[in-house]
Amino acid sequence: MYASYQFREFIEQALREDIGTGDLSSSIVPEDLTGLAKLYAKQQGIVAGIFIAEQTFLQVDAKTKTTRLVKDGDKVKPGDVVLELNGSLNSLLQAERTALNFIQHLSGIATATRRAVDLVAGLPVRIIDTRKTLAGWRTLQKYAVRVGGGYNHRFGLYDAVLLKDNHLWAVGGITEAFRLIRNEVGHTTIIQIECENMEQIQEAISCGADTILLDNMTPEQMREAVLYINGRAVVEASGGIKESNLRQVAETGVDLISMGALTHSVQVLDFSLDFGDIKANTKSQLRIK
Repeated sequence: MYASYQFREFIEQALREDIGTGDLSSSIVPEDLTGLAKLYAKQQGIVAGIFIAEQTFLQVDAKTKTTRLVKDGDKVKPGDVVLELNGSLNSLLQAERTALNFIQHLSGIATATRRAVDLVAGLPVRIIDTRKTLAGWRTLQKYAVRVGGGYNHRFGLYDAVLLKDNHLWAVGGITEAFRLIRNEVGHTTIIQIECENMEQIQEAISCGADTILLDNMTPEQMREAVLYINGRAVVEASGGIKESNLRQVAETGVDLISMGALTHSVQVLDFSLDFGDIKANTKSQLRIK
């Protein structure tokens, strides 16, 4: 679990992008108008990013009182309140869209991941993400994948080696690429090699690759590859994998299934903010229901 303070700069940038020099629409709202607002789900799914939404409201106005009613990873249905906020209506309005953007997107990822995990239930395979993330959002998007029951692939180019077709082409093939990278990185660094056919798989195994990535193979080809590798390396399936063929891929015996769609094209889970009991002090005597 991440601490909200780790994302203060990220949230600040998002708020600055939206509010800019000031919220023109909320300039008509009396500054002393305060009350209770409820952030609630409008769809069924898995919630993720409550702490980011909460911190967004607090960064606009630290005096806002917040109460979390569920936790990340919980299943929600339409009408379920996930966060209560008590404070200045002006401040709540300024933070509203940015907070909703955060929780809707992250909950969408968690929900899609949970669907994928459920589709392969009972099989010894892990659903993992990729580096196909929005710039600046990677840590949060990968967090949402874990909330949904999935696992993370490498976080970036710095924490694991994945030799893809262009790397192999640049240095003359798998054997030479593996020799060069093995001399370059420490013995504790995982080396994964992307393979498109059985010939490449055989060469990668002979080199001692830790993980074999089966790129855009059919289920039949995957099954043949798994039988050949026979536990000598971790096997990952990638490319063209959707919910419609996910179970079939998992049944080939691969260890990992990576799905870029979990982060790069996920549909948001809809949330809304309801302003219920909002009251002004005796100075303005304004009521909003």
